[in-house]
Amino acid sequence: MSSRRKGHRDERLLTACELSARPQDGCASVSARRLRVVIAEDSFLVREALREVLAQAPEVEVVAMCEDMYALSEAVERESPDVVLSDIRMPPFRDREGISVAAQLRETHPDIGVVILSQYADPGLALELFESGSEGRAYLLKERVGDRGELVGAIQAVAAGRSVVDAKIIDLLIAERARVAASPLDELTAREREVLAEVATGKSNATIAASLFLTKRAVEKHINAIFMKLNLRESEDTSRRVAATLIYLADAESRP
Repeated sequence: MSSRRKGHRDERLLTACELSARPQDGCASVSARRLRVVIAEDSFLVREALREVLAQAPEVEVVAMCEDMYALSEAVERESPDVVLSDIRMPPFRDREGISVAAQLRETHPDIGVVILSQYADPGLALELFESGSEGRAYLLKERVGDRGELVGAIQAVAAGRSVVDAKIIDLLIAERARVAASPLDELTAREREVLAEVATGKSNATIAASLFLTKRAVEKHINAIFMKLNLRESEDTSRRVAATLIYLADAESRP
């Protein structure tokens, strides 16, 4: 299968929505035969739902269904599938087993694609999946299970060596980047952030100096720099301390 992937490595990352719009695009080399899929999901109902959905897809053949990571490993060795469709968490530990299997397969069976199904719209988990390489990997939310087009499209994509990320994850990543970029505290140095955190607790300059092992004069210089960078130049010092505290707390509240 490695020769089949060679021409696809430079293609852009696809979202689930794009795959739904053109599920067959670029997959002619892998759709000439039915793709062998192993399902790993500890929930009986979800497992059966996946089986029913894929049973109606002539492009796919489900060759094994597993309840835990150990059974999945055995099925991979026994069935030599093209794609593993796995829950992100399953026995024995229910803690990122799907991602662990994907990383392991990258070393032991690099030609096997992996589609991770997750109920968590967590960009961090998606990025963790791609840490070992994005080629042949997909991260979809479980709400996509009922959409045969998206599911089969993702299976075909990873079999062809491409990557798929759920559109909701992309939206969250874009929103997070925009939030971080817009943070008014970005221009502060690490020490200025420390001083501002102390200011936000209502401490005096002398108390802050003792807490951070600084001179009182150094604290005053840091606070003046904070006021300037936060564009708090016109009000009285007391009012500026309150305004800086509000900015700090608002920023902390918006962070995950």
